[in-house]
Amino acid sequence: MLTVLKNSWPLLLGVMLLMVGNGMQGTLLGIRGEIEGIGTYQMSIVMSAYFAGFLLGSRLTPVMIQRVGHVRVFAALGSLISAVLILYAAAPNWPAWTVMRVLIGFSFSGVYITAESWLNASATNETRGQALSAYMIVQMIGIIAAQGLMNAADPSGWLLFVIPSVLVSLAFTPILLSAVPAPRFETTQRMSFAALFRASPLGCVGIFLMGGVFSALFGMASVWGSLAGLSVGEISAFVAAIYVGGLVFQYPIGWLSDRMDRRKLVLALAALGAISMAAAMVLPDSFAVLLVLALAVGGIANPIYSLLLAHTNDYLDAADMPAASAGLLFINGLGAIGGPLLTGWLMEAVGDRGFFLYIAILMALLALYAAWRMTRRAGLPADQTGAFAVVSPSATPVAVEAALEAAQEAGQDQVVPPVSPLNPSQE
Repeated sequence: MLTVLKNSWPLLLGVMLLMVGNGMQGTLLGIRGEIEGIGTYQMSIVMSAYFAGFLLGSRLTPVMIQRVGHVRVFAALGSLISAVLILYAAAPNWPAWTVMRVLIGFSFSGVYITAESWLNASATNETRGQALSAYMIVQMIGIIAAQGLMNAADPSGWLLFVIPSVLVSLAFTPILLSAVPAPRFETTQRMSFAALFRASPLGCVGIFLMGGVFSALFGMASVWGSLAGLSVGEISAFVAAIYVGGLVFQYPIGWLSDRMDRRKLVLALAALGAISMAAAMVLPDSFAVLLVLALAVGGIANPIYSLLLAHTNDYLDAADMPAASAGLLFINGLGAIGGPLLTGWLMEAVGDRGFFLYIAILMALLALYAAWRMTRRAGLPADQTGAFAVVSPSATPVAVEAALEAAQEAGQDQVVPPVSPLNPSQE
């Protein structure tokens, strides 16, 4: 790990500053929207727009990189992010914010793809797994730190928009001045969704559902907090607790997943997530209880996402991983776009408890589908599966592909998946 930090610290530092900026803008808009009198459903449209832009960026950035190169794409999108973060305060209305959220989602997606390509190229086969783990950790740390900065100024003013803009601008300095050469970037053939579904039905359905859960947590938590009457400090602590839970529980759950049928673990965690969110709707109002529930849902949702990727990876050949990772991220993006919209609709229909109701429904659906899938196909023995890889729901296909490759290399010497997406007759 020390070797990874020595070789990749400019990239990791830059990514952490980017995540601080991104984490602040998501929480800040939810709070500022309440101050500006923007309705809950209108804010859900604003929050959904980020994920639409992110999905669009994941499709178009590779084309942009091939045309003008990594450095120009990186610098151009970084400048756009910095500008949008300031413009939020200049046009505090939901139609303008929606357009800007599409732009900033597109730009962050492109920036992440570029940074992840650099990180992947700078790592060796022996250090790639450690590099990706460090990358995911600094992402989480950046978002958690962003919540602390939310208390640095009044959200009705300009300063909280200026801080992330400055941090994002500073993030590009260590990356662009590092000695790491720009990597080659090649587009990959895409796997059909039908083939991907035949390889892992649970992976596809689960990734779609978890896209909705993640976007609700990342996009609507601060909107919910404002509607529920929490203070800025309480909202930032609630959001931070979600990511602390995700950071802490990834590794013990990953250890378990390498030693048992991953579907059983998905089923258990999803059921626990549904129960905890249902409890949030009926328990007495207590901020301490809310923090515990935030830790729980974060500690469940993030590992489930990685579990589903690992489960799908067990049924892929190495040659299929690049195409499969792009397909899985597209499915996740579709779920993420709908997440804030459905959450906002439920919150308007039943009040602020609709936030927890939406997550509980999706978790319950995942648990039920995992249970049904276990009746349709026998699980792989633990000694025939790849290793668990920590993957953030905000990762792009570049990081997911690299993580899946590292996981297969870290698994057993001879893993023969019984199902190939290119040979569905084996199902």
